[in-house]
Amino acid sequence: MFQSKRLRLRKVEKDDTEQYHKWRNDMDVMESTNPALDLYSKEETRQFVENVLIGSSSSKSYIIMEKESGTVIGITSLINVDLKNRNAECIIDIGEKEYWGRGYGREALELLLHYAFQELNLHRISLKVFSFNEKAIHLYKKLGFIEEGKSRESLFRNGKWHDILHMGILREEYISGT
Repeated sequence: MFQSKRLRLRKVEKDDTEQYHKWRNDMDVMESTNPALDLYSKEETRQFVENVLIGSSSSKSYIIMEKESGTVIGITSLINVDLKNRNAECIIDIGEKEYWGRGYGREALELLLHYAFQELNLHRISLKVFSFNEKAIHLYKKLGFIEEGKSRESLFRNGKWHDILHMGILREEYISGT
């Protein structure tokens, strides 16, 4: 478990399935993070939570909790963890909309990056972000991520084609920026 001034991250548990199911089927939440906008049954979500978020040996997933109230507000993960090459990809969803735009995403990612670089001793963290998600791109740049490339017009959303940007940060960049 990791914590900051306002947040606590804890491992995803089976009991989180219902909450995650709510976020996973909220198009406002998923529009800017999930390439496959779809609706999922409770059984599909249960299987995803148990097999991917909890049971995968190549991912580490954490529930984001507001510390003072104990409110569960989102999820963040390291996925495709490659310990041999010391790389991983990070993802984040703030599922509770009333917590959007209040710095919780940044705080959660700071905790995750600290864990990835200082505890797991990873060398590189990458992420993918949709080109229309300007707030997220701005946040990632503030955290030290650098745009490394893009998959041009690989996402069709709201009647238009969008790029998916590939960003990354190296351990030395993270350490020099903290």
